[in-house]
Amino acid sequence: MNLILFTIEETARPLPRSDVRAGHLLSVLRRQPGGQFDCGLINGPRGTGTLVAIGAEALNLTFAWGAPPAAADTISLVLGLPRPQTARDILRDATALGIADLHFALTEKSDRSYAQSTLWSRGEWQRHLIAGAEQAFDTRVPAVTHGQTLAETLAGLFVDTSRIALDNYEAAVPLSSCLVLRDKPIVLAIGPERGWTAADRGLLRTHGFTLAHLGPRVLRTETAVVVALTLVKAARGSL
Repeated sequence: MNLILFTIEETARPLPRSDVRAGHLLSVLRRQPGGQFDCGLINGPRGTGTLVAIGAEALNLTFAWGAPPAAADTISLVLGLPRPQTARDILRDATALGIADLHFALTEKSDRSYAQSTLWSRGEWQRHLIAGAEQAFDTRVPAVTHGQTLAETLAGLFVDTSRIALDNYEAAVPLSSCLVLRDKPIVLAIGPERGWTAADRGLLRTHGFTLAHLGPRVLRTETAVVVALTLVKAARGSL
């Protein structure tokens, strides 16, 4: 953890010794009473925490907060629902890179059983967002939707956006050639491991998406996400 994140409610009560953050403070950072550490409120300011006392059951902490964070980059990511382990990597790494929102949509080739994973059914996905933000020394986590169809997800997007879908088969241009509107919000769509179907492509085109590629190599979904976000952020001058 480069930054330890809390909700506002958690800052008002002692931190249980069983909490992984308490273990990090004591065993990794090796803080003693009076010791300070970097912390933040989820989607709020960063600040400095102080370990006031170490009790048998909990740690007593105090916090001093700085200025609110800047707005997140206006980048949205639409993903054909991938297998749970791939989704975990994407949740963490996309958050670390910094985006506004992240949508896991059911496509024709999505395995419906993935939507029943404990990742989604038990709220585990939130933990991976926080891990990504803590890694990036940032407090901002993207808004996330899951369980909707691709049609429902696309219908809910903001209207005035630049829209690009990655595709290995029918795309005629590289992603880098599409990144000309630096300040306009952008939506990137990436298919599930089995790719888009013809119907998916038709739906994407109907909603104003341009098909683009990342070159002749076929990348893992989680790798494609990192590469695509890196190219977008580089074109915007934010990397």
